[in-house]
Amino acid sequence: MKPVLRVNGVGKAYRSYPSEWLRVARWFYLPVRPSDEHWVLRNIHFSVGPGEAVGIVGENGAGKSTLLKMITGTLQPTEGDVALGGRVSAILELGMGFNPELTGRQNARHSAGLMGHGVEAVEAAMQDIEAFAEIGPYFDEPVRTYSSGMQMRVAFAVATAFRPELLIVDEALSVGDAYFQHKSFARIREFQDQGTSLLIVSHDRGAIQGLCSRAILLEGGRVSKDGRPEEVMDFYNAMIAEKENATLEVRQLEDGAVQTLSGTGEVRTEDIMLLDAQGRAVEFVDVGEQVTLRVIARTHAPIPRLVFGYGIRNRLGQVMYGTNTELIPQVLLDVPQGAVLTFEATFNADLGQGSYSVQTAFVSTGNHLENNYEWRDLALVFNVVNLRRAHFEGLAWIEPVLRTSIA
Repeated sequence: MKPVLRVNGVGKAYRSYPSEWLRVARWFYLPVRPSDEHWVLRNIHFSVGPGEAVGIVGENGAGKSTLLKMITGTLQPTEGDVALGGRVSAILELGMGFNPELTGRQNARHSAGLMGHGVEAVEAAMQDIEAFAEIGPYFDEPVRTYSSGMQMRVAFAVATAFRPELLIVDEALSVGDAYFQHKSFARIREFQDQGTSLLIVSHDRGAIQGLCSRAILLEGGRVSKDGRPEEVMDFYNAMIAEKENATLEVRQLEDGAVQTLSGTGEVRTEDIMLLDAQGRAVEFVDVGEQVTLRVIARTHAPIPRLVFGYGIRNRLGQVMYGTNTELIPQVLLDVPQGAVLTFEATFNADLGQGSYSVQTAFVSTGNHLENNYEWRDLALVFNVVNLRRAHFEGLAWIEPVLRTSIA
């Protein structure tokens, strides 16, 4: 199948010249050297197939927004080219260039026209745009009176009024309220079911792993990793946590999964297991069964302050539950070198059927951005099966007390 998007060796450089005349000479391909040259992106290659959802992640300044602008044509690449195989809708910046003096309706009409839709088609879709945005009478008020969330509602409603072959979404959705975020993601999934490809930039791990089948990590203006979302996000989070003396290790497990291990090494996990009520190590757990997660670790240096944390994630890498000993709280202070530590967390596995993994962390505070001694993804994998409950759907066992009545 022909890709909806193909990025071929794309790069973007910003150049300075001693004079404007020399800059103009460069336009005519004369051999003029810039006085300064800064490459934001270099040698970017990837493609997006029909119906494929790809997430773009990376730290601020990695070149994510620049890449999207070149894909949509609002910025020209210095090298390489971009090939599009269908209609594109994009939300790159809040408001999509809305005129603050025009009303939401007028801006919607203008933006849809710039996207290539005819006057009759835009007018036919206007009622749906207004209904989806749900901003009431403000739709006919100047945009300068809008909150950022209201601008986001109108921008998203316009961009998705017509189903595109490729939908591009930048971080803009993060400013919306929770209700509209759910509504927006529902529309994105609906488009995906109909064959729309998705390219999304987000720092939201849940959004990337919930919507995407693939993720690309940009680092220093280049593609650092391209693969499964959970693998890429694990690597990205470990990369962020990496400090002066920290190490970053990627391991291929026997089942083909990729485990990311990072940390400075002052604390190392020696054993991890999931135990049933009789203290036996188990791999399969019944829905709602009481289990104990036991983690044994050893210190390789004196630790002034030690926090242990764990999270349970589904097969897409989305966190079902996570906590740590700072939140509980049970922080350990002045732990000597060579100490053997045992942490046990007993809980009911109120989860839906499926495969789950455990991630663990040894840090000095409530997060892994400071004194990350060890961060281990896919530290343990287990499966939840339903042996005793009535059939149910979903990722959590939330047994109701159901009452019915007939009047």
